[in-house]
Amino acid sequence: MMQMLIVDDEMLFVEGLKSDLHWETFGVSIVHTAYNIRQAKEIYEAHPIDIMLCDIEMPQGSGLELLTWVREHYPKTESIFLTCHADFKFAQQAIQLGCFDYLLKPVALAQLEEVIVKAGAKINKESELQQYSRYGQFWVQHQPILIERFWLDILHETIPSDLEAIRESAADRNIPFSEEMRFLPVLISVQRFYKELSLRDEKILEYAIQNSAEEMIVEQKEKGQVLQLGSQNLLAIVSWDQEAEPEMEQLKQKCEAFISSCRQFFNCDISCYIGNRAFVHELPSMVHELSHLVKNNVAYNNKIFMLSGKKQSSKPASMPDMHVWSVMLKEGSMTKVLSEAERYLESMMHTGELDAKVLHQFHHDFLQMLYHVIMLKGIQARELLSDAISMELAPRATRSVTDTIAWIKHIMERSLQYVNTVEQTQSVAERVRNHITLHLNEQDLSREEIANHVYLNPDYLDRIFKKETGMSVTEYLVQERMGIAKELLSKSGMSISSIAAHVGYSNLAHFSKRFKSMTGMNPNDYRQHGRNGTNGKSKTE
Repeated sequence: MMQMLIVDDEMLFVEGLKSDLHWETFGVSIVHTAYNIRQAKEIYEAHPIDIMLCDIEMPQGSGLELLTWVREHYPKTESIFLTCHADFKFAQQAIQLGCFDYLLKPVALAQLEEVIVKAGAKINKESELQQYSRYGQFWVQHQPILIERFWLDILHETIPSDLEAIRESAADRNIPFSEEMRFLPVLISVQRFYKELSLRDEKILEYAIQNSAEEMIVEQKEKGQVLQLGSQNLLAIVSWDQEAEPEMEQLKQKCEAFISSCRQFFNCDISCYIGNRAFVHELPSMVHELSHLVKNNVAYNNKIFMLSGKKQSSKPASMPDMHVWSVMLKEGSMTKVLSEAERYLESMMHTGELDAKVLHQFHHDFLQMLYHVIMLKGIQARELLSDAISMELAPRATRSVTDTIAWIKHIMERSLQYVNTVEQTQSVAERVRNHITLHLNEQDLSREEIANHVYLNPDYLDRIFKKETGMSVTEYLVQERMGIAKELLSKSGMSISSIAAHVGYSNLAHFSKRFKSMTGMNPNDYRQHGRNGTNGKSKTE
């Protein structure tokens, strides 16, 4: 509420004016009266006067003299002049001194009411602007220390998300705070840099990107703040009192220019996620929603996303036929598998079905298929995937389609190189041993089948193999099968028939006979002795 001062040497006019108007309806709580300049100054010294209604011509000093004094000592007062003379010089002087309005007596009450309402509106607006100005000045002066910490405490909910707690915390930190202020959060995600960077260079670029966001999105520091939210994530908090569509379009254009600038000067992909207008205590939950959008965006680079945009479909996505891909991999068609993977992911992007969950499922299915194929080829996964590049690409493989394709491409190239290297460097005996290990449980595994695998005559293969190992292919095959059988008899509860089948024997009697010839006892006796800690020795030992 405001306080009014009426200054006029006509006592009846002053009292009549004071009683005739409904001052409270104009936002005026107290009306003071004075009949000369001296009394007016005394009232000013005792009370905060918002509006002065003053006559120009008075015997102990003119209203213009009083206005000159008021402008010097109380510049926030709005002054309205009343006079009986339509003298242009008076009006000119009043305007030069900053008079709000100039009215001629006798003045209609409706006209006077209208002028007082306008003066009150101006005072309220300037008061609000001054409050924001103080807030903005404080923001600029103390941003690095106080304001950033204040925002981070709100977002991390170190300060509880309710107005009273935020108000108290702002007061404790001497930060101007208004419950009516609203903000628009813009989450900025650095998706990737185009080249490998040292940790120092990456930090320098992140700092440069933050400064660019302040300059291009926030523009003026008193209008907002850009905060670091962990690695490669920034949050622009923009003061946002309007809801008009043109302002939102302007913000989108600023984000587009910012993304383009970052691609050009900082060699990186960046996407912006724009929230909705919110009060301060609503920001933590909204930033959480924006973070979910960031995590779920695995398909698109250098885009702008709106929190109020279309929601992701909840229907389950179809996975590709990995069995067909595994056959292609077995035959060495690595390029075709990569092409099929790219085609599948692009089609999912086109239909809008690709999100973080779908990409995660695809990655697991692909990894399972890859492990199966390399196992069949006698390759240990740890040997294939333990190089520096694989270890660097693997953690990022589910973050985006771009990272997934880079990972698959590297794995395909490395698998092809590894298989070729192994086939070129392995001796015939090593290739035979690997083949036997992988197919030990197959009943049709024989000397002839193994010879076909290495493209040699069975008799010639026997001579080469015996020269290197001291035994024939068949002897080695039986030895390996019986070795596995002994392990299973000693350490598992599997039935003897199941163990026989597991090591490639469909006939239990044939297995038992072969086992006894190797160990000197039948399978059941071997198991019993094994439980007693006294396994028998084979005849060859």
